[in-house]
Amino acid sequence: VQLVESGGGSVQAGGSLRLFCEVSGAPYTKICVAWARQVPGKEREGVAAIRTGGGAKYYSDSVKDRFTISEDNAKITVYLQIHSLKPEDTAVYYCAADWQMNCGNWRELDRFTYWGQGTQVTVS
Repeated sequence: VQLVESGGGSVQAGGSLRLFCEVSGAPYTKICVAWARQVPGKEREGVAAIRTGGGAKYYSDSVKDRFTISEDNAKITVYLQIHSLKPEDTAVYYCAADWQMNCGNWRELDRFTYWGQGTQVTVS
């Protein structure tokens, strides 16, 4: 199983970014995929999750008005659209996947077995 994030970059406050998470090698099409972010010295924070295959979407209260999670049904690619970027959104953004968990427990990041390498988002 491999997760590859992309789409990060340096943007000005108020701008937008779309992050991509490509999942390959999963044995099922309906899995739980989450986006999390981490700032050096702080714990990783879950921001959104989706059960692929048209399932439920979940958001952290702190980002639900600006972040949108979506998927490409043809392949397991999960997107995170971020609007109105703020400097405090600066972090490494990771995606994570698992299929042996209740996606409703997505905030418990330790439940995710597979992680990508992360993509840096810098907002100035």
